[in-house]
Amino acid sequence: MSAYPSRKYPAEVTRVAYGSTTTDNVVTYITYLAVDNRDLSLRPGMTATATIAAKIASNVLLVPSSALRFSPTQPAAEADRAPAKKSGILAKMMPQRPRGSRNGAHGGAEAPANHQVWVLREGQEVAIQVTTGISDGRMTEVASAELQPEMRVITDQQSKAAK
Repeated sequence: MSAYPSRKYPAEVTRVAYGSTTTDNVVTYITYLAVDNRDLSLRPGMTATATIAAKIASNVLLVPSSALRFSPTQPAAEADRAPAKKSGILAKMMPQRPRGSRNGAHGGAEAPANHQVWVLREGQEVAIQVTTGISDGRMTEVASAELQPEMRVITDQQSKAAK
């Protein structure tokens, strides 16, 4: 609520209209919420932004969603032995295959999916298989027998400066 930015108004969705409205390529549905307004602080015509939780999980292991997209780069010696990627103009014009399905790695109540996260173990990058759950886009629920709370997952990699 813009008039009361630090105040939360718990509410419950009571109805969502079937008909949608599209404005500037944004589809909206009129949604009705039942909210406690005993103090009459809410007035007709006031605008509000609502966060609607479709699913809530508690006591789960969370990782940054970027950890699910991370894949370590090859060291220079390995890169020299790897097959060369096509870099001609035709290769640049052809669509590339996505880097793997990320079901569950973005919002919503999608089916669990198997992925991996990377951790540092004794100075080495080690992949750990995880099953993903719900996500808010920034953090994603994961389950794994190997991954434990307080383990640090890798989300990005820096290259060494050339000498």
